[in-house]
Order: sequence, then structure tokens, then C-alpha cells
Amino acid sequence: MPKTNREFLAHTHPYDSLPAEALDRLATEVDRRSIKAGDQIYSFGDELEALYLIIRGRVDITDDSGAVLSILGPRNSFGERGLMRDGTAVTSARAEEDTDLIAIPAGIFRALVADHPRVAKFFDRTRPARAKKQDLATMSLADMMTPNPHTVTPDTSIIAAAQAMRDNKVSSLMVTASDAVAGIVTTRDLTNKALAEGLAHDTPVSQVMTANPVALPPSALVSDVLHTMVERKITHMPVVDAGKLVGILTQTDLTRFQALSSATIIQDIADATSCKQLADIVGRIPQLLVQLVGGHNAHQVVTRLITDVGDATTRRLLAMAEDKLGPPPVPYLWLACGSQGRQEQTGVSDQDNCLIIDDSMTPEDDAYFKALAKFVSDGLDACGYFYCPGDMMATADRWRQPLSKWRGYFDKWIAKPDPEAQMLASVMFDLRPIGGEFGLFSDLQEKTLKKAAANSIFVAHMVSNSLKHTPPLGLFRGFATVRSGEHKNTIDLKHNGVVPIVDLGRIYALRGELTVANTRARLEAAIEAGKVSTTGGRDLIDAYDMIADTRLEHQAAQIRRGEKPDNFMAPTDLSDFERSHLRDAFVVVKTMQSAAGQSGGYLS
Repeated sequence: MPKTNREFLAHTHPYDSLPAEALDRLATEVDRRSIKAGDQIYSFGDELEALYLIIRGRVDITDDSGAVLSILGPRNSFGERGLMRDGTAVTSARAEEDTDLIAIPAGIFRALVADHPRVAKFFDRTRPARAKKQDLATMSLADMMTPNPHTVTPDTSIIAAAQAMRDNKVSSLMVTASDAVAGIVTTRDLTNKALAEGLAHDTPVSQVMTANPVALPPSALVSDVLHTMVERKITHMPVVDAGKLVGILTQTDLTRFQALSSATIIQDIADATSCKQLADIVGRIPQLLVQLVGGHNAHQVVTRLITDVGDATTRRLLAMAEDKLGPPPVPYLWLACGSQGRQEQTGVSDQDNCLIIDDSMTPEDDAYFKALAKFVSDGLDACGYFYCPGDMMATADRWRQPLSKWRGYFDKWIAKPDPEAQMLASVMFDLRPIGGEFGLFSDLQEKTLKKAAANSIFVAHMVSNSLKHTPPLGLFRGFATVRSGEHKNTIDLKHNGVVPIVDLGRIYALRGELTVANTRARLEAAIEAGKVSTTGGRDLIDAYDMIADTRLEHQAAQIRRGEKPDNFMAPTDLSDFERSHLRDAFVVVKTMQSAAGQSGGYLS
């Protein structure tokens, strides 16, 4: 055990960042306390008198219901979340072993945060304001480069180099020797220096390459690339980090990025005449995601723009289906649920959809709508929106029904909320019209929300169902990762990250009869309607922003590495600082789930 408070603080972050004079003063202002095993240090709702730092022993942090959130040991601190808000404890703390603490009085702690930016950064658990959206020139090279470019050795023949360019559909090859960049050979070099000069096919590329080409680090800005290309009259920029080739950016890449936007993609979708054309166009979504994330757009902007592409694709397929099948016999409405319904699609999405058909339909009319549903669903699958594993699609007979049948569905689910009804209602409360007669949905939505909100038993079952997905919190200040299989030692940023918040947002919307489907919009509307406290709601939005942004950044990084994006992230991919803040975001979600379970979702 350290002999003095100063000695302990000097070896504990963030106090180790304090100037010597400030550290000396702090050491005289704190108290050292001994707590017996089993003693309560503070309880939920108490006014916090200090921030606590463990010297030795163990302290368990629990939520309002008594569920353990964290098991803390030496050098862990607690109480900061309440102190950084209004001074009221949002958790409870109990010594499980004889414990020695340093108590930093509340006033002293707040002065440290106000006077020392590194201390403030360490304890501020809100999501930092995102940087202003960047244009192309101010994006980093790391966000735009093509990683792991194709390479050859200096003794590779020019015919082999030409064949490699053809086979890989690239305009250049990096020439490397012992992992170091020796040169670059381009199609222009092969034309001007080899073909035009009549060189033999077995001539080594070292004789036609540009030796020791200018290169930039991943941290450089795209403006640096543009300036260098113009000044040196080159079209390819190798990216080198610590002497190692890590990527390349070409003039073609820059042109493609400048032309890539959701608006141009949607325009191309509108002009497409075949499913194959649509699939090729929708295939640009991964690069759109990389560009949007690299441009520091907020997650709700990124997912909205990507969903707009999905909506446009669906409407184009509906138009193609009608061109093939003829006009519909009666009005209909195609709706999306799931992530598309909430306008929250990312780089990996399946399809969840249904058809509401006008009550004037006859049994014979279903053949038309069955064919339409198959055409659209098959087209979506071809475009990368794979079939729903749970068959929640308009191709299933039960999800392709007249309006009166849909009213009966919702009435039955609300009156008898068994497990299947809860699951189906959760999905269908995220419905959003995509194409067709929108009037078929407005009255259904309004009346269903009113009936559901008035049925306390249904609401209670929906609340219980919404708590089945839990944040990945490990007890010892860590994460509960996947234990086995392909994704071992990762956390699922979808089912254990954003889904618990999506479920909470749906419950708030149900209680408030709120018609919006987007999760963030639901949280904001719930605060406005008083269905969740302002403090609790704002904390949950901050937590959602952090988790959702982390998920998109993870997917963008995978795409840049040439990998297929997914939702499974290894905590080791994050810095200690990022892991700490992400875990705190999960603690907020767990706390709000506990509040929803106890009091219908209201947290003071």
C-alpha cells in the first residue's frame, strides 16, 4: 500500500497528468477512509459528497434494482457519473471486502474538472461533439485509400505485370523489395516505356517503373494528395506508414469519391432497367458508408442516407414488377419494418417487409400480389438485402393481407400478448410505408397505438420482452464477450449494443402513442412528451450515439481492409479510453432498462 496520498495519486490516471503543484495541493485536500466489508458507501438517489478512489479492497456497484453493474478494485474510481450531472447518485456502492478509499470532496473534484482538461476528458462520459462534416479535401488519406495494394517484385517481367493489372482490374502495381517500396509501374509506363519502345516481354519491371515514388503517410489529408499530384503531374499516390506500404490512392479513386453520394446512387437506381443494374448500383453502398463515416457524419445521418438507397431500390423494384405484371387490381401498400422501417440500415442488412392490400381485393387478386412480392423480394436479395431468416417478408401469405386482416392481427396481439404476439408486435410497431397507397396505413397506425397504450397488460408484456437483449457488461470493469464460435472474444454491437436501445425507444413510443419509427427520434419525442425524464433520456441518447457511432466506425474499418462488414467487434480494437467510455454507455443502457422494468421507463 502506498505510504502517502500523493504517492498513490501520482501513479493513478488521470491524476498523474496534473502539474506537480496541483498534485501536491490535491493530496492535502482528500480524505483517506476505511470501510468495513458489508458497509454501504452510498445508495441510489443520495447526494454525493465525494468521488471515491479505491486503494485496496473491493466495491460492488449496483443499479436501482440491486443488479450488479461493476465489481471494482484498486485504482478504480466511482461516483463520477452522478457528480458530473447534478450531484445525485445514479447507482449504489457497497464494500464487499474491507476497503481503503481516497475520497475527493465534490467541490474539489469539480474544480479539478474545470481547471484541468485531461481530468475533464477522462471523467466526461458524454459523447464528444462530432467534428464538422468534412469535404473531400479535408478527409484523411487513411479514410480513402485502398489498403493492401497489389505488388510485384523488381524482377517481375513486364508481360506478367500487364497480366496482373488486367486480372485484378487495376491501373498500377507497387514494386516492393523486402516490404519496402522500390517503385511503381502503371499502365502508362507499360504503354510509353515498354510497348512504344519495343521492349522484350521478359524485360523486368525495374527498367520501366518509376523508382522511389513520392509517398504520403495515412495521416495526410486528401488535399495533400491533390496538391502533390498537380505539382508533380502524377496520378497514383502510395501510402506508406513507418516505411511499410499500407495503401494507395489514385486519381480515379478521387473522381469516384467526388461522384459518390446517396443522391447520385438514387438517381442511377431510378434510371435502372434491370435487377442486375440495380445490384451493381446498390453495390456502391459500402464505399458510401466509408465516405460518410470518414466525413464525420453523425450515425443518424449515415443510416438515414443508406436507408434512402434501400427505399429507392424497393420502389424501383415495385415499378419493375408492375411493368411486368400489369397494374394492380386494387390499391396496395408496401411497408418496411426492422432497420429499414426505422431508417437505421448500415453496411449489413436483411429485408423485413409486408403488404397491406385494400379490402376490396378478391381471393383471385392474391395471385397478382404474390407474384409482385416474389419479384420485389428476389430483387432485394440480389441487391444484397438478404432474405429475412424469420420469413418476415411479403412473400409469406400471412404478411400479405387486406387491411381488415391487419387490424385483426394487431387487435389479437394486444388482447392476448403471448410470446409470439410480443415478438410480432415489436417488429410491426416499426412499420413505415415505402411505396403504394400510404392512406392504407395512417388510420391503422393511429388506432393501433391508442389501443395498445390503453392496455396495461399488453404494455407490461412489451416492456418485459424489450429487456431480453442486455448490454455486454462484464463485472470486472470489462465486457461480456462472445464465448465461442466464429465471433469468440467479440461483442455484438447490434443485438447487445443498439437493439436494447431500439427496444427502449419502442416502449417509450408505445406509451406516448408516438408515430415516429426512428429510434433517436423516438427518444427525443419521448423526452418532449414526458415519457422519460430529460436527464435519463439525454443520457440514453448520448449512450446511443456512442454505441451506434462505434458500430459504424467498426464497419467502415472492415470495408477499408477489404473485409465484409459485420457487427462483431473485439474490445481490444479500442484504446483503454474508448473502452472505458463505451462501457459507461452500456451502463447507462442497463440503468434505463432497470428503470423501464420497475416503473414503465421513467427515470428521474
